[in-house]
Amino acid sequence: MRNIIVEDLKQTPLEKQRIEIVERKGLGHPDYICDAVMDHISIRLSKEYLEKAGTILHHNVDKSLLAAGETELKFGGGIVKQPMLFIFGDRATSEFNNTKIDIGEIAINSAKEWFKKNMRFIDPEKHVKYQVELKPGSAGLVDIFKRKGKVLGANDTSAAVGYAPMTKTEKMVLKTEKFLNSKEFKQRFPESGEDIKVMGFRTNCNLNLTVAMAFVDRFINSEEDYFEKKAKILEEINKFVKANNDFENVNVELNTLDAPGRGLGGIYLTVLGTSAESGDSGQVGRGNRVNGLISLNRPFCSEAAAGKNPVSHVGKIYNVLTYRIAQNVYEEVPEVAEVYVWLLSKIGNPIDHPAVAAAQVIMKGNNSLDKVRCEISDILECELENIDKFCIELAQGKIQTY
Repeated sequence: MRNIIVEDLKQTPLEKQRIEIVERKGLGHPDYICDAVMDHISIRLSKEYLEKAGTILHHNVDKSLLAAGETELKFGGGIVKQPMLFIFGDRATSEFNNTKIDIGEIAINSAKEWFKKNMRFIDPEKHVKYQVELKPGSAGLVDIFKRKGKVLGANDTSAAVGYAPMTKTEKMVLKTEKFLNSKEFKQRFPESGEDIKVMGFRTNCNLNLTVAMAFVDRFINSEEDYFEKKAKILEEINKFVKANNDFENVNVELNTLDAPGRGLGGIYLTVLGTSAESGDSGQVGRGNRVNGLISLNRPFCSEAAAGKNPVSHVGKIYNVLTYRIAQNVYEEVPEVAEVYVWLLSKIGNPIDHPAVAAAQVIMKGNNSLDKVRCEISDILECELENIDKFCIELAQGKIQTY
């Protein structure tokens, strides 16, 4: 029997609270890059392990540092003086039954593949150096992968929490960044770099969005040209936000550090479209939660999901699964206004039998939790029973974790 708890949460739904703060680090942000690349490496390793060993072997590639390089900005196009350094760290199996697995090559090729696909101006051969620090795992954690069963044992004692539904603010922040980093937007505004961060601050029904967007210097001819193009992009953001929200008032600000009259020092320019080229380094786990947002009003797990193995590391599996379960509860039980799902593992225990699986529920109106308690419990039971299928989706990269 699984230890499943469903309880009433006496709390005002976030949508009705006075203050809400939500952040989204976009595609070219250094922290996003680290999460995305390391998870891509995990997916590629899982595929290689399945081909060579018939199963996913031990790996946790959830430690990395993208150390900023050095560039020289110039109107009309600057230069890269020192490339970025991408350090891949933690653990991965490099041998199985006397068959060597070149984890270093897989890591570097995976990173180059991601850069080519997602960053228009980064040449992964010239603009990034790579340092592989992936070592064999500890005997105890490696042994988990040798044990038989439908699912593996948890490789850590860890907790995770997910929630549903997203608020209007959360949806707006997420949609705005995705719009600004869409192919269609980049075609119309090629000067817009991929390094975009959106911060949303809601007070009652009023929303303020602060957008930081790296501009690409090859498309900017002068300080005057920068501010003209910035004004056009801000107008475009305002149009998008106006067409996609029902707040009473929305105020949008773009690159608020800018100071006219200060030349290159008073505007946000990059050579490659990301601050990682010279201004800011990145790390796994400092970016978005697994639903793509940093929502400061919500509880969240401190574990970095990106790069962890998808079959025994609960820091990844439970982190993502809690959001799926919460969404299913919200969609399937209409009496629910808001739900938080918690999963706690015990190291060594099968991942489908957590130490506790709990749902904290805020009901709509005068609805009683007692009437739907069993229905919610059944949803948790079903998701845990089918966790092996969920892990396959994670291993195949069908579920984004950043």
